[in-house]
Amino acid sequence: MTNVNDLLRDHVTLTVDCMDRIYLNGYISNLQVPGQLVNFLTKHRGHPIPSPALLGKIGEQFVQAIKKYAEENGIPMVHFERGQRKDDVAAEYRHRFDKPEGVVFVGVAQEKAKSFKARKKDQKGPVGFEWSRQSVCVNHYYFYLHDEDFGPAFIKVCTYVPYPIKVCLNGHEWAKQQLRKAGVAFETLDNGFLS
Repeated sequence: MTNVNDLLRDHVTLTVDCMDRIYLNGYISNLQVPGQLVNFLTKHRGHPIPSPALLGKIGEQFVQAIKKYAEENGIPMVHFERGQRKDDVAAEYRHRFDKPEGVVFVGVAQEKAKSFKARKKDQKGPVGFEWSRQSVCVNHYYFYLHDEDFGPAFIKVCTYVPYPIKVCLNGHEWAKQQLRKAGVAFETLDNGFLS
């Protein structure tokens, strides 16, 4: 009989880069190669022509949903400037955040991502496109969170196919939250404990 370990073994990996931070990377496995993308646009989304314009519409719908969510919940939207240190901006907003947990702010940054580009095929008849995986500059949305158990964290979502996400948790921040809950006094360093 198949169990959860058998199901996840070939689909989930764990890489430890640093004991201090935990990064969970997610992606849509069926959107990793051009053929899968064409199948997604034609069969799943029901479009006869797998046009790059369709991806723009999907991305715009996602962006509008984020803006609506932020507006309805009174969450600030911050556009990061080129070269600006995101952690410094986050520290300012976290300092003013007065809820036990929630989304502190949503940050927007244009960054490189490995995605798809299309070029029109030279052919007679209906329009066709050739897709290739390339580096592109697209907007990423950072949801900066404060969690009662984990403390500061963020979720980074790319607005373009294959829509990768990253969740970042900090082990020291988790430890601080646990100490606060237990009423244990401590002194911190930038990213650790002095005592």
